[in-house]
Amino acid sequence: MVQFSSRLSDRVLDPMDRISEVLFGLIMALTFTCTLGVVTAGHAEVRTMLFGALGCNLAWGIIDGAVFLMARFNERGRNIMQLRAARRAKDPGAAHGLIADALPPLLASVLPREQLEVMRQGLLQLPEPEGPRLTRRDWLGSIGICLLSFFSTFPIVIPFMLIGDARLALRVSNAVAIAMLLACGYLLGQYAGYRPWTMGLAMVAVGGALVGVAIALGG
Repeated sequence: MVQFSSRLSDRVLDPMDRISEVLFGLIMALTFTCTLGVVTAGHAEVRTMLFGALGCNLAWGIIDGAVFLMARFNERGRNIMQLRAARRAKDPGAAHGLIADALPPLLASVLPREQLEVMRQGLLQLPEPEGPRLTRRDWLGSIGICLLSFFSTFPIVIPFMLIGDARLALRVSNAVAIAMLLACGYLLGQYAGYRPWTMGLAMVAVGGALVGVAIALGG
C-alpha cells in the first residue's frame, strides 16, 4: 500500500522481510554445503566451505541492507511526490483519482466521492512536507536484514563445526535446513492467510529447487 505520509509501520521489519532474508541466507548456505565433496573432504576443505558460506552471506547481507535503505528512501520520495500532486491538482476529480490510486484497490472501489473529497481537504491542510530522508528505524532495519542473512547461515554450518565425519555433518545440516525451510513456509502461510503446512511443504520443495538452480548456474 502506498501512503501519502512518510510514516511507516511500527515494525522495523515486517514478517515478509524477515522470512525472505532467512530464506535467502539458507539458500546461499546450502549452495556451499551441498557442493562439498563429503567423501574426500578434509579439514581444509570443510574450513574453506565454512568461511566461504559465512563470508558470502555477510557480503550479501550488507548488499541487501543497502538496497533496503535505497528502497525506503525511494518510497518516501514517491509518497511526497504523490502528496504534492494531489494537493496541486486544480480539478478535484483528478485529485480524487490520485488519492484512490494510493489506496488498496478494494478499499478505493467502495469509497464514495464524498469521502475522497474529505481526504483531499485533509491533505490540503497538511504542512508542506520536507524532502525524503532516512530515519533511525530505517538504519535499524538495514542492520537487521544484514544480521538475518548472516546468522541464518549458522544453523547450516554448525554441524560441520561439531561433527568430525563430513558425511554425517552434511546429513544433519540438510535436516536442519529442511526444518528451517518448513518453518519459514509455515510462518509465511500464517502471514499470508494460506494453509501453513501446505505452504511449509511447498517452501521445502521450492527451496530445494532454488538451491539446485544456484548450484547448476555456479552460484
